Formats: sequence, structure tokens, C-alpha cells
Amino acid sequence: MSAQATDITPARSTRAGALRRKLPGSVAWHVGSLLILAVILYPVIWVIGASFKRSEDIIGSLDLFPTDPITENYTSLSDGIADISITTFFTNSLFLAVGSVIGILLSCSLTAYAFARIRFAGRNLLFTLMIGTLLLPYHVLLIPQYVLFRNLDMINTYTPLLLGKYLATEAFFVFLMVQFMRNLPKELDEAARLDGCGHLRIYWSIVLPLCRPALITSAIFTFINSWNDFMGPLIYLNEPDRYTVSLGLKMFVDQEGVANYGGMIAMTLIALLPVLAFFLAFQRYLIDGMATSGLKG
Repeated sequence: MSAQATDITPARSTRAGALRRKLPGSVAWHVGSLLILAVILYPVIWVIGASFKRSEDIIGSLDLFPTDPITENYTSLSDGIADISITTFFTNSLFLAVGSVIGILLSCSLTAYAFARIRFAGRNLLFTLMIGTLLLPYHVLLIPQYVLFRNLDMINTYTPLLLGKYLATEAFFVFLMVQFMRNLPKELDEAARLDGCGHLRIYWSIVLPLCRPALITSAIFTFINSWNDFMGPLIYLNEPDRYTVSLGLKMFVDQEGVANYGGMIAMTLIALLPVLAFFLAFQRYLIDGMATSGLKG
């Protein structure tokens, strides 16, 4: 027993010494992490505090939290903006966001299946040209597209904002799905063909379920991009009752340049809730899909 106690004592002292040596580094790492977290969260905390300030206090005070908090910035939103209910803006944005997600998932996944699983003449050339469209700035295409939609009498409608989503014009999401589909075993297609399945059946029943991580990733980014889009609605929408949330925020500034900063910040925080809820609802499926790499044993 005494020999065992003699052997255990040096081992314990060795571990204690190792812990003492690691303690300063661990403390420094945690302190640094907290400082970085404070820097990242500071703008969020400032916005939350500013939503309870009067407009003049937001500009004239550097205090993080209001000394005399008010709730008028939120309650005044129920009156709407320029006689238009904010529910209208949220409904319009939700319609465009959901429509964009459906269009991207259907058109881009179908295009990606053709590039990844079907051999046809000119496939590599077309895929290269599609990737090359990523190099074109959005502003280069803005005027030709506007002229085209104006000639088609589609201005002040949602068609210009949704049509491209259903024609697989988002090359990034096509590329993302192509890379994922190329990693799926070819034996799945061969087994399905032996059972008499065609390309559409293979695409819908086999490939799409296995591409859930890529589909959910595309859905999350599409929803956020569509919800936050400002340039597109600004160019194509003219009537305030068709405005999205991003354009509704612009209406807090009147023609004289006087801005209701309190109401604008309050509506900004409310506008973040659908995006946050959408991400939280789907992040679990995204992580689970990534962990299984699209295949389950």
C-alpha cells in the first residue's frame, strides 16, 4: 500500500504542475474571447438601447442605454408609415422571400442535376460559361434588365424580382448543388435505372433527398438575401403599397430630410426577427446534413 501511495503522489503532483502551467494561457484565452464577444455584440446592444430612445437622443447622446427609456418607437409602428401598415411591408417581403426560396430550390437543383448526372454535348462549356457569370457585377446587368422588363410592361410588379429565381440564374447555388451531387455514388443512378426509373424520378426520389444539406444552405442564403434586398425593389417597385421592409425603412425619412431614427431602429429590430427565426428553424437540419455528408448508413 505504501508503494502505491508513493507512485500516486508524484503522478498527482505532475498533473497539478501541468494545470498550473496551463492556467495563465487558459485565462488569457477566455479573457480574449470575452473581449472579442463584447466588440461583436456592442452594435447589437447599442441598436437595442437606441430603439428605446428619442430620435434627438440617438444623435446627441453616446450612452449605450437610455436614461429615460420610452416605448413610443414600437407603439407608433402600429399607426403605419404614410398611412400604410407595416404588416403590408412584411407581407410583401415574405411573399418575395418564400417565392425566391421555392424558385431557387426547384430551378437550381434541376439545373445542377443536369450538369452533375447527365452527359450531353457541350456540358463542360456551358458549365464554365455559367460560372463565368459570377464575374459580372450586378450593376452591369441592371440597365439592360430594366429596359427589358419595361418593354414587357412588368415594372411595378414582383415578376422582375422573381423571374430569375425560376430560371436558375443564380450560378452560385447551381455550383453548390453540382459539387454536392457529384459526390453522390453513381451506383444509385444505375440501380434506379434497373428498376425502370427515368431522370425525373431519379432526380426527385433519390438525388434531392440526399442533397438536403445543399438545399437547406441555399434556402437560408436565398431567404436572407431576398429579405434584405434593397436595390431590386427600389428599381422595379413604384407604389408604396408594394414596398418591402427594406423600402419601408426608407420612408422614415421625409422629403425635408428629417428622419424618425427611433421608429426606424425599432422597425429594423422587428425586421430581423423573421430572418433569425428562419435560420434557427433550419440550422439543426443543416448541421445534421453536414454531419452525415448527405448519406446515412
